[in-house]
Order: sequence, then structure tokens, then C-alpha cells
Amino acid sequence: MRVALHGLSLKEEFLPILRNLFEKLQSIGISICLTPILDQQLRKLSPSAPTYGLLQHPEDFDGLDFFLSIGGDGTLLDSVCVVGNKQIPILGLNTGRLGFLATVATDKIEEAVEELAKGNYQIESRTLLSLTSSKKLFHGANFALNEFTIHKKDTSSMITVHTYIDGKYLNSYWADGLIVATPTGSTGYSLSCGGPLITPGAKNFVITPVSPHNLNVRPIIVSDEAEISFEIEGRTDKFMISLDSRSTSIASEMKLSVKKEAFSAKLVKLPTYHFFDTIRQKLNWGLDLRN
Repeated sequence: MRVALHGLSLKEEFLPILRNLFEKLQSIGISICLTPILDQQLRKLSPSAPTYGLLQHPEDFDGLDFFLSIGGDGTLLDSVCVVGNKQIPILGLNTGRLGFLATVATDKIEEAVEELAKGNYQIESRTLLSLTSSKKLFHGANFALNEFTIHKKDTSSMITVHTYIDGKYLNSYWADGLIVATPTGSTGYSLSCGGPLITPGAKNFVITPVSPHNLNVRPIIVSDEAEISFEIEGRTDKFMISLDSRSTSIASEMKLSVKKEAFSAKLVKLPTYHFFDTIRQKLNWGLDLRN
């Protein structure tokens, strides 16, 4: 078995846990390679650390069985970009806080590795959003696991986003912005703006306005087979769009649409994980907080 490790912000206090992870992987005969960014951080914090192979070229991904994301949900989102259409199963090892996606706590990492080695896991296919634009954006990595967002660029007044479903006019949103989220992304930015929670296997997107001017405008759930297109107006000529945590500025004449990506993200689901358990824990459902 061969695994890759990826991390964006390795902290010194996590080094002992990372060393234990290396030792555990090697003790059961698992080959290790690192992404360049994780290797650089490891060398900076621990110059005497062992050397491992690097994922530097497309062919280096050949034969990878798993991709281990070390960090929080942001690191896992970045891991999805690194893996792209190769669809290598990703497991999130949570060194952050909330962790809707990176679900393996630091004290459960060695146990998780053992489950992988035993084949005691399932693979969940998570829908991705694909962005089509009249100009190439995001260096061609035009997909997202959580959401696509249109937002006003600065502190200027609200924008108007004319929105169409399969070419049929839906609504003109007067708001600070608009979110199109996948079921996975329904627990993120969309949730904080009043959007509903959607279970991971649902075949839907949710369109959620950000601070709408009309209070009777509510999120709407649509089929993930739909293509959603937009026309943007505002007092300025520039707007912000984002795919997960990646953002860029665009001009108002840019043509934009989103639909389901042809490939999906493959997330490793261990026996102890269930979506309902996670939302109860992270959102404090079932707790009496009236004290």
C-alpha cells in the first residue's frame, strides 16, 4: 500500500503526532510520500526528519491508494484540488477545530491507519461543482467540493444577481452575494447564511442568498442535474467569485454558470463515522444549553 500526506500549516506541537504516524505507517508496510508543501514545512521544523518521496509530477500519483489530509477542513478542501480528477480516496486527519470533513481526531489517527490496512472502510462519493466561465479562471482547477460564491468586492452597496436554472429565469437576488452549495458544502458558508443541511448522498444543490435585501427571499434546493447561470449587476464593475477557499476578481461582463462536475471527490468513511453523529457533535444538537 502507498499513501501520500498533505498539510498546509504544520505546527511544531503536532510534530510528535506526525512522527508517530510515520512510524505506524511504516510498521505495517505502508509506503509514504509527501506533497512538496508538507515536506518544506517538515524540513523547516525538523531538519533531521527522515526523507520521503515527493509528489512533484502527475506520474507520481500513479499507484497511490490513499491521500491523507493533515489539518482542518480547509486542508481537506485543498487536498481535493491536489487530487483533482484522479479520484484518489482522501482521509482527513483533524488537527484543527470544527472538522465536518476532517473527521479523524489526533488521538484516533493510529486506529484509523489500522482500519485502512485492514480494508475496514467505505468510500463516499461527494458531488463537486464545476464552474464554466467566458474566461479561464482558477488556473483551470474550476471545481469545488463545498460551494461556488458570488460576492460584492468591497464595502459598496449590494449587488444584483440574475439567476437562471437551465436557462429559465429563477430570480434576481438583491444581496451582498449568492452561494451555490453542494450537500457537502451545506454545513459551511451556506449554513451560516440560513441554508438547510443536506445529507451527503442527496442529489441536490442549494442556492442561498447572502444578506438579501428582501427578507422573503429564502434558500432554494434544486436538482444537481441542473445548470445554474448568472448575470451580475452593481455600482462597480468588479465582483468577487470563489470556489471553496479560492477567490478571484471578475468583471461584470463575465459569463458564469455552474453544474455538477463529471468526476467526484472520494472520501474515506471509517466504521466509527456517521454524518448524523458529526452534525450532532459539531452543532451541539440534543444538548440543553439553557443554563
